[in-house]
Amino acid sequence: MPLVVQKFGGTSVADADKILSAARRAIRAHREGKQVIVVVSARGHTTDELIGLAREITERPPAREMDMLLATGEQVSVALMAMAIQGLGVPAISFTGAQIGIVTDSFHTKARIRNISTERIQQALDDGQVVIVAGFQGVDEHYNITTLGRGGSDTTAVALAAVLGADACEIYTDVDGVYTTDPRIVAEARKIDRISYDEMLELASLGAGVMHSRSVEFAKKFGVPIHVRSSFADAEGTWIVAEEDARLLGASVTGAALAKDEARVTVLGVPDRPGVVHALFRRIAEKNIVVDMIVQNVATRGRTEVSFTVSGGDLAETLMVAEHAAREIGAGGVTHDPEVAKVSVVGLGMRVHTGVAQAMFEALGGAGVNIQMITTSEIKISVLVDRSSAADALRAVHRAFELERPRLDDRREFAPPRRRPADRNPLAGPEAGSLVGGLGGMEDLVVSGVELDEHQARVTLLNVPDRPGYASKAFRSIAEAGVNVDMIVQNVRTTEGDTRLSITVPREDADRAASAASAAVGDPGDVLVEPGMAKLSVVGIGMRTHTGVATRMFGALADAGINIALINTSEVRVNVLTDLDRGREGLDALGRAFDLDRARPAAGAPRT
Repeated sequence: MPLVVQKFGGTSVADADKILSAARRAIRAHREGKQVIVVVSARGHTTDELIGLAREITERPPAREMDMLLATGEQVSVALMAMAIQGLGVPAISFTGAQIGIVTDSFHTKARIRNISTERIQQALDDGQVVIVAGFQGVDEHYNITTLGRGGSDTTAVALAAVLGADACEIYTDVDGVYTTDPRIVAEARKIDRISYDEMLELASLGAGVMHSRSVEFAKKFGVPIHVRSSFADAEGTWIVAEEDARLLGASVTGAALAKDEARVTVLGVPDRPGVVHALFRRIAEKNIVVDMIVQNVATRGRTEVSFTVSGGDLAETLMVAEHAAREIGAGGVTHDPEVAKVSVVGLGMRVHTGVAQAMFEALGGAGVNIQMITTSEIKISVLVDRSSAADALRAVHRAFELERPRLDDRREFAPPRRRPADRNPLAGPEAGSLVGGLGGMEDLVVSGVELDEHQARVTLLNVPDRPGYASKAFRSIAEAGVNVDMIVQNVRTTEGDTRLSITVPREDADRAASAASAAVGDPGDVLVEPGMAKLSVVGIGMRTHTGVATRMFGALADAGINIALINTSEVRVNVLTDLDRGREGLDALGRAFDLDRARPAAGAPRT
């Protein structure tokens, strides 16, 4: 019998009428012959009200007791939803996370799911009942109530869809799908019919508020199709699916995103020797602080700058940790900027289309937006800008890539993806409960491999003017020379007052790229070329939300005595540049660090 998981957010169950409307959706699916699981969030602003209530008692409520308090919001919702469905003549039963055996770790307010017992929920489904489950919560091995943090109800829904082999997980919300960007900022934003897991992971981490990264990680890991839909209309929403199901045609960029709540931290004068970067990020990871952009550029006179971004709410704690670490490693100091924002473009088409970086930088230069930092992946380009110019930057790049225009594939008929067969999905079938327990933790990091590319050269532009339009000028010249660029890294202004922009290109194109860059700079002495470099990459799911990934990577290279010359990061990979003669050794070290036998040469470089 087909199985569907439906998740309703707080705005979708905010009052009695909305609860009844959600109940009718569940009943409709039930009467179509489907087994139905409904996951609900706390109603409306309940969670905020509960947090406010705790603050009335104490400014620093204990995390364990906060979980006890916050979990009550979903318990109210599940009971009301069960009453609504029963009142409409369909059998239903409600469960808390503990009652159906959602077992988590013990990290209160930010717990991760370890395993789910399926027996009780499967029995209720087999009895013909609609099952309503409280999102956002579980219990640890000591039976303490835990909550899953931001996006927790989405995570619960996708996890249940995974463990029970559901045909789809429907996420009902107050918007009718995933848009090319935030329609509150860009009126011309267009709804996307379908998007790949990797693109959605990047957009979710970049500030697209419809889905949270953790739930998309779950979906990709276990092959769960997600359908984001409106609670208030029956129109098709957006399908989040595997790359082969997305069937993208033509477009280089799928969407653009703006992350406003960013803060930049720069550690100045970092000694350029093995192990120093690891020492810095180990301290940050120990505090469970999620780091986003990490940029380390080329060193001069034995020193370099390392910049990274964190959520604005984590800035105060991050500064304390970074300043302590800077003293330990002998760095020159720490600066920060709490008024920055990150603007990004994302698209699978970047793998095969050239000129994306040039078009983005020209759009920003034309809008008078100055770029502070740049980092890239094979399907994403992110820039850090002043927060006051962020909205203008987003509109400029959305317009530059004509994202308001329907794509060719949007006009094709799209059959929703079907449930994966049990032999492809390790969580499908009657043994699911025991299988999940055997996997250790459902939300554990999955590193799919480490890669080595021995065909890279680095070209660095020194003394880059810190003003709008310069990056676009440089990249136009490089593109006109017919050079494809892989990594792009620009750090903030150095202690000496200049900015450095580094790129990696195929080794055979290094001289051509350097000549083109010299023409753009106007002074050949401002361009450095290192013709023999190796790029090492760690690739997987959960790279950003698991804070220790970069730290483990840096630590493995430090233990091998391998120095890191360049860093850039994304949602699905961390890249570093090292000396060419240490590349193979680094690959072996990373394979051991992540317990992999799948270390492999890298595929062709993306074309930015």
